[in-house]
Amino acid sequence: MKLYYTPASPFARKVLIVGLELDLDSKIERIVLNPWSEGNPVSQYNPAGKVPVLLTDEGLTLFDSPVICEYLDSLANGSKLYPTKGRARWMALRQNALGDALLDAMISRRLESRRAEEQRSTSWMDRQLVAVNRCLDAMEVSVTELSSNITIGHIGWFCALAHLDFRFADEPWRPTRPKLARWFETVAERPSAKSTTPHD
Repeated sequence: MKLYYTPASPFARKVLIVGLELDLDSKIERIVLNPWSEGNPVSQYNPAGKVPVLLTDEGLTLFDSPVICEYLDSLANGSKLYPTKGRARWMALRQNALGDALLDAMISRRLESRRAEEQRSTSWMDRQLVAVNRCLDAMEVSVTELSSNITIGHIGWFCALAHLDFRFADEPWRPTRPKLARWFETVAERPSAKSTTPHD
């Protein structure tokens, strides 16, 4: 398999962590690229021009992270990151969706902040900050609902929170969310988390 990705992408990091947790990393050839650069090949595979993109051994082209993560889970012989049925499955999927919602809000805010000042919408950035804080508060309230075994929900939350540290380190989220902070630190100690630290 070939994975096109950038080390700064939290969505790509989810895929990398899933591969490591499922012991599939040795089967994935990592290809780093800049999706913003001229002539990069990712738009050949994903019409949106975004990473991550996975080219499977069967000739499938998969994007983006929710599809790739579930595909990798289907290949695993041992423990799965996606519960197969019942409440456990829907909880894990909902938790992953909450992590993605947090990422979407913070990325939207960051992209808006990088526009020229005369084009920038402070009201839009403020709206995204409200969404970020709502997501964080929801995580703090529901962190005890995470299962004891790691799922895609854990990975989604971890990557979103880690991306806050990466891009908004001057806006600490931990002081008012102690349960979430303690949980985050335990996941941060996993080898899959330590070996996928983002960088530009």
